[in-house]
Amino acid sequence: MRLLLDTHALAWWLLDDPRLPTHTRELIANPENEIVVSAVSAFEAATKFRIGRWNDIGPLAMAFEEIVAKQDFSILPISAHHASRAGLLPGSHRDPFDRLLAAQTEIEGSYLVTNDPRFADLGVRVIW
Repeated sequence: MRLLLDTHALAWWLLDDPRLPTHTRELIANPENEIVVSAVSAFEAATKFRIGRWNDIGPLAMAFEEIVAKQDFSILPISAHHASRAGLLPGSHRDPFDRLLAAQTEIEGSYLVTNDPRFADLGVRVIW
């Protein structure tokens, strides 16, 4: 199964945060699953760290590629196809980070690992 981690799922995995459910943790740890992280999560982590909204994510913001590589996760680049689909997705949800994650999930045939209920408006397959 291909799992695309949203930024919070990635951070909570790295921080061993108890908000990441045991079932979800087991799915991420399962070597039979392909774990993917979007380049948009690098942007989101860096932005939220820079503006002081998420101080715990500093190490990830500063060394995103290295940290993701150490986990044996793949980084999914953002393509023009992803960007166009993100802009065209139905629904009123306006967060550009979330819209890109939703578009990537749909186009790449993945499941999005997130606890954010707003993704339901965007019609993607969610696991939590």
